[in-house]
Amino acid sequence: MKRLFSIALACSFLLFSCKKMGEETGEPEQQPTLVRAEKIDEKIRNSISTQGSFEWSGESAEILWSALQHRDNLLSVGYKPASAGNVDELLHTIDFTSAEWEAAKTSLVQMILASEQQLNKNITINSLGLYEDEVLPVINVVVKNIGTLKMLRSSNNVRYAEPMGYEPAINVVSAESSSGCGSNTAEPGLMAGVDYTTIAPNSKQSWNYVYHNIPNAWTKSTGNGIKIFIIDSGSEFDQDNLGSAFNQGYSAGRTIERIVTLPRSTFLGIPTGPVETADDGCGHGTSMAGAAAAPRGTDGAAVGVAYNSNLVSCRAAEDVLIDASREVTGVTNAFTNAGNRADVRIISMSMGRITSSSQIRDAVRYANGKGKLIFCASGTSFGWTSGWFGVIFPATMSEVNAVTGVRDNNFNNRCTACHDGSETDFTIVMEKASNERHPLTLAMSGNVPSTVGGSSVSTATAAGIAALVWSKFPTYNKTQVLNKLITTSANYPSRNSSFGWGNLNAGAATN
Repeated sequence: MKRLFSIALACSFLLFSCKKMGEETGEPEQQPTLVRAEKIDEKIRNSISTQGSFEWSGESAEILWSALQHRDNLLSVGYKPASAGNVDELLHTIDFTSAEWEAAKTSLVQMILASEQQLNKNITINSLGLYEDEVLPVINVVVKNIGTLKMLRSSNNVRYAEPMGYEPAINVVSAESSSGCGSNTAEPGLMAGVDYTTIAPNSKQSWNYVYHNIPNAWTKSTGNGIKIFIIDSGSEFDQDNLGSAFNQGYSAGRTIERIVTLPRSTFLGIPTGPVETADDGCGHGTSMAGAAAAPRGTDGAAVGVAYNSNLVSCRAAEDVLIDASREVTGVTNAFTNAGNRADVRIISMSMGRITSSSQIRDAVRYANGKGKLIFCASGTSFGWTSGWFGVIFPATMSEVNAVTGVRDNNFNNRCTACHDGSETDFTIVMEKASNERHPLTLAMSGNVPSTVGGSSVSTATAAGIAALVWSKFPTYNKTQVLNKLITTSANYPSRNSSFGWGNLNAGAATN
């Protein structure tokens, strides 16, 4: 979680230092002409088209400053002592409370305050809205002076400095800001023997499970003893299969937790929205939890892949698109929370963003360093992403396993809206070519299944399969589990340039 930056950092020294620095820096730098959001969006799209990703580090201070002004002015700053090297690979081992690291942070705070006071001499620590992460060497701060950006980017104490909440064309169309929400309702007209198979004691097995030999894997493993941590929009309190009925039928003796890492909507520490709860206001998180670990019960609902695994449902964002600054914070906190839990082995996130986020990257690397096996969605197109099918962030990272969806008639044919690319590691069959039917999962309430598609359900399904494998081989580490998944997948030993190792084979991987 994040906390308000402590003012007890040698306060009198801080004020003296900032005053002195302000005197030495002279007149404030003239602020540039604001670069239009449309031009920033064009740069982002061009970078993705030509390079496959967009990094703020490659852009000018004017572009970053303009992006800050177009959103909430919140800058994410990763810091380090000037002498520290190879920080990215050691995030999970470094003591950030040491004198050396605290001194680096304090120095940056002094510099930021002095620079911002050039534009407004009344700025104080409190009015900077300054927060520090409790786990990672990151601070978030309101920045309005381009001179602050230039100073930070030239400092040996700064690993990165980038806008938190800027994504292309966000908030232009209202539907874009609620991406992936609202569709998790009971699906009428599902046909037995076509869309599902009824299995004992009275559960509906989704039509696509046979493509991954999941029923065969169930004869050897059902996920017992493995905890999956799902980072998403939460889980619906009205869905009792993720509550009081989580242990029913053939599912027993397991646990489910609902937590929230999405902070309140705040500006400069002043609450502007309701207290966040773990309840799913979107529907996407409920469907992902169902796909991964819904019970094999007696009520006729859809069964999840790892129906005896333990589950943590974490509400880290409002919807599928990680665009708002507080969602970046929520996802960051979710990964570090999961990383610090000895009982969690698998992390699944079916969300992402177009631009890269170094803060989220830190959190993913932290969790990876803690031994977690991570699955992220390659991406699913809608609205503003129509026509672009590259892998989204953070699925582009080497520390995660990117998953996408394919059709039942051609395993090298992505689903209608699914993204693919060289970063993709695994595929899941999740769309019928004949009618675009998607896999079954839990609706927001009741026992009539809903259906869900895209790389989202593919990722949750892959996480469930990994839980089956790890449960069968409980002494394995994540590398050994991943090797099992790779060497039994459809394309092994020849990795496909767009679909990686191909379809997972749960039956073979549990042998």
